[in-house]
Amino acid sequence: MLTIHIPAEDGWDEKNNCFVELKARTLQLEHSLVSISKWESITEKTFISNRKISTEETMLYVKCMTITQNVEDDIYNRLTDENIQQINEYIDRKMSALYFPKEGTQHGSQESITSEVIYYWMIALNIPFECQKWHLNRLLALIQVCNIKNKTGKISKKALMERNRAINEARRNKFKEGGPKI
Repeated sequence: MLTIHIPAEDGWDEKNNCFVELKARTLQLEHSLVSISKWESITEKTFISNRKISTEETMLYVKCMTITQNVEDDIYNRLTDENIQQINEYIDRKMSALYFPKEGTQHGSQESITSEVIYYWMIALNIPFECQKWHLNRLLALIQVCNIKNKTGKISKKALMERNRAINEARRNKFKEGGPKI
């Protein structure tokens, strides 16, 4: 979770034509699957594989990340450059000590990764839904670990056929005359 402090400042009240003091505000933000799901339901665009997110859509994502209750829309217009930098650094954090080595020259998938795809991965890997509130990068690291661990326990089709061939050959040698006598 990220806590952002928006400082107090003077503002202009257009209705009453006078200066007013805008109070300081503290927001709590969470970059999670829930936040991305909210954003995608509003914009009907993919978030993770989208390279063209406008400034307005970025601010909408900050609103979707906000877990503080009853925040007025004008608060987001008061975010400072430092606040934006904090938010970007938080989103980019790995949030895990896990390290994955690069696998050769493998190219990334062309599949658009939407919140629904990540929910599917969670279901397929039996990851509890409470993890949807984790920092997204931590959740993706868990998904990657589950995929790696699931692969290591499986025998390839070629290895399985070779093992069965060796077992059958050993049985033939044991019963040299074509099979057991009954």
